Amino acid sequence: MGKRLDLAHLRATAPEERQAVARLARSRTAPARAVERARVAQAALDGETVEEMAAHLGLARHTIYLWLNRFATRGLAGLDDQPRSGRPATYTREQVGEIVATALTDPQTLDLPFQSWTLDRLVSYLSEQKGIAMKRSRVNEVLLTEGLRWRQQETWFGERVDPEFAAKRGREKPST
Repeated sequence: MGKRLDLAHLRATAPEERQAVARLARSRTAPARAVERARVAQAALDGETVEEMAAHLGLARHTIYLWLNRFATRGLAGLDDQPRSGRPATYTREQVGEIVATALTDPQTLDLPFQSWTLDRLVSYLSEQKGIAMKRSRVNEVLLTEGLRWRQQETWFGERVDPEFAAKRGREKPST
């Protein structure tokens, strides 16, 4: 038979913590990794050996020792995923917030000569006025991530939006 874990070595657990581990180990809605780790802790609290846990949970002994050590040192919080390394964010949350706020602002309130944003106009304004140099595709990606999407500009026959359009356009061609 395998060597029994010394529960005193594992750690002293309060009844509330034992209940929380048991609840997580039985959960059907919690993430599968968290449930699996809680089952390891629950089995240890029930006095099972590492070999017994490995057999009925289908885990490697190394994995069981890893989660038992984390549970012993940090309690229930030790069963959570740790932050992973990775590439840091290219743009800060403040910059992303500035992009979204600008996209949601009416350009005419900023004294700009157009009535709606296009990606090109937004990119130009952000680089010139806000100092945020970003490609058009990246601006679109940021806005999509934040739940905003661009609509295609529609054209309609009939009355023009700009009442001074005819004067700006100039004379009509005689052929039309």
